[in-house]
Amino acid sequence: MKDFNDSLSDDLRRLAITKKLNFLLGSGASAPAISLMSQIEEPTVKEIEGLDENIPISGKTLSNEEKEKLAKNKKLIEEIKEVSEGLLDKTLSNTQKTKLEEFKDFIRVISEILNFSNSRETPREATIFTTNYDLFIEEAVDEALREEASLVFNDGARGYFNRYLDSSNFNRTVSYEGLNNNYIDELPSLTLIKPHGSVNWEKVNENNEDKVIIKNEVVESPMVVPPTGNEGRDTFMDNHFHDMLRVFQLELDKPESILFVLGFSFQDDHIARMIRRALRNRSLIIECFCWKDKDEQNVKKNLGYSNGVIPQNLKFVKPSQFKNKDNLELKDLTAVLRGNL
Repeated sequence: MKDFNDSLSDDLRRLAITKKLNFLLGSGASAPAISLMSQIEEPTVKEIEGLDENIPISGKTLSNEEKEKLAKNKKLIEEIKEVSEGLLDKTLSNTQKTKLEEFKDFIRVISEILNFSNSRETPREATIFTTNYDLFIEEAVDEALREEASLVFNDGARGYFNRYLDSSNFNRTVSYEGLNNNYIDELPSLTLIKPHGSVNWEKVNENNEDKVIIKNEVVESPMVVPPTGNEGRDTFMDNHFHDMLRVFQLELDKPESILFVLGFSFQDDHIARMIRRALRNRSLIIECFCWKDKDEQNVKKNLGYSNGVIPQNLKFVKPSQFKNKDNLELKDLTAVLRGNL
């Protein structure tokens, strides 16, 4: 007879195969290769004063508290840029190499699950929604595609030499047609949505129109949403970021969908509101993987369910539900999806 954690792992894998597959990854997914915001040293007075006194964000002058957050975020972005440059030129620390291998294995298992799914019942599509700026997913996909030629990757870009971000490029289905036109087989596809930007996004103005170019390098001034406490306002004020959120909301509204959450505590209130709205879709299941058991209460609080009454389709996966696990991280989510945890 199977014990509890075997049954839980089997159930989660079955849901991943039979439902429309989505993931929400936060900063915890890239840790410890990249520091968490809470691990960044507090900015010095000199670093804070080094910021422009009137840095506008959505037309508003920053308060002192916002300047402190922005100065701290500047340190984090520099770290993310450095790690991402290392990803591209293959100069990583052992910790960063280990994390890259974890992301590669994560991409592999998504491809495996999509190939298992019945395309007549469930589209062979998966969406990764991440607020991270780093390039771990992109590099992992690039390397995984050398092994798995059938997987189609879509980051919302169009173009060849110049790749422009365009939300209309999402929600496309790609099929393989037999040489004699005797069959059509839907190929597994993976969509990446980054509503807070990326270190390889560069905003340009062409013909009086703002556009975002997705480059194959880390740019000097990347287009990202700084965590000043006004992420919701700044995200919705920029059409590009707003489009990313709209696409994700539409994904969660689709029938028979599942969302696996990892490394994300829902401190971003605009995303928490999206999730609360999405939970009205009773056929949607959200499985939150908690780093520690105690994180369940923190997530409930951030989602507005601290009174203990939560929707039945919001579920929590905790370390105590598995043998010899003190915390759950990306490799554990991968193991569950593969049925090995």
